[in-house]
Amino acid sequence: MRGNGESERVSSADRSAEARLHDRFQELATALEVHNLQFRWLPKQSGSLSGEVRNGILYVYESTEEKAFETVKHELVDYILTSKIVSPLVGLANLLIKSKETDIYREKEKIVDLLSKLF
Repeated sequence: MRGNGESERVSSADRSAEARLHDRFQELATALEVHNLQFRWLPKQSGSLSGEVRNGILYVYESTEEKAFETVKHELVDYILTSKIVSPLVGLANLLIKSKETDIYREKEKIVDLLSKLF
């Protein structure tokens, strides 16, 4: 069992590591021009995930500071690629699909009208 002083040192060390991770996150985010993302370090909060971006927050679940920072880098790169490349392309593809759906629907209606006049 830990004494109060030891428990306080661990908590202080965790806070210090969290502060360092937050500072490193801010430096990277600024360098990569990511301004709309917050950071939360929640060590051991998820069994299978190292980290994720949800609702504008980058969550890191790794327990060690070193692994947590590797996760920060990974998630920031993934976030940039997704937000600047993947999401706009998906949006464009959805617009094209929607546009084609309208053309197909109109053509189908013409055929239905034509065939219904035959019977």
